[in-house]
Amino acid sequence: MGIHLKVGMGQLLVEGGEPERNLKRAVAMIEKAAAQKCDIVLLPECLDLAWTHPSAKSEAQPIPGPYSDILCEQAKKHNIYICAGLTEKDVEKNRVYNAAVFINSSGEIILKYHKINLLLVEQEYYHIGQSMRVVETPFGVIGVNICADNYIDGIVLGHALARMGPQVILSPSSWTVDYSKTEIDDPYGEKWVKPYSILAKFYNLVIIGTTSVGVIVGGPYEGKKSIGCSLAVGAKGIISQGSYNEFAGELVVAEFDVPDRSEKGTAIGEMLKRKGYQFA
Repeated sequence: MGIHLKVGMGQLLVEGGEPERNLKRAVAMIEKAAAQKCDIVLLPECLDLAWTHPSAKSEAQPIPGPYSDILCEQAKKHNIYICAGLTEKDVEKNRVYNAAVFINSSGEIILKYHKINLLLVEQEYYHIGQSMRVVETPFGVIGVNICADNYIDGIVLGHALARMGPQVILSPSSWTVDYSKTEIDDPYGEKWVKPYSILAKFYNLVIIGTTSVGVIVGGPYEGKKSIGCSLAVGAKGIISQGSYNEFAGELVVAEFDVPDRSEKGTAIGEMLKRKGYQFA
């Protein structure tokens, strides 16, 4: 009998430079996910200070630190796994990272990841990550990446992570569009559904991205908006998708059976050939 998994995608309003308010909303979303008996809650990228907000340079906190501690306490309190994006200050190296943490239900950080595929506009704020890994859990093998790590032109990162054997990939995100865009102009089919579907179908895994909502204030993307549309995709297509709206602060639940992945190492290459993957 396979493992049935229930993941809450917590679309949060994330305000630039307002960590207390953002974390308060995160706590409320975690409580909501626990009340709906989710096994994991996935929260957005840089949920503390907001993606590319200038406060990252002076207000970022270490991990473990005050912001990650709040999430760890909530994980333990509600007996739930939490994956969330935070802004990390590496005091030793004097660097700031766009980070993600994966916390178990005992409140322990079991995986920390630094975003690799940084957009040009965010390289002023964050240092590029240098490693990827997965972790074994009661729900199977879980991998973590962040937002643009899944861009189609950087999908080599997704392939590398998929080769490590994750059955589920969790991706805190901050998907943004120009203020004039509406659901009629939905850009996410090509931008996100396509690369998610490539990874899910070829490797028989589930990839889940949760994004923030709200109008961006401060930083290079000021005036743009985050419009939700959080996404869970499996080998057979979209499992669950959030509302397309900058006001859509909501919990979107994705339920699925964790896929079995038996191929390892070079057997993965043989599997990709059988599925028609074109090697360059």
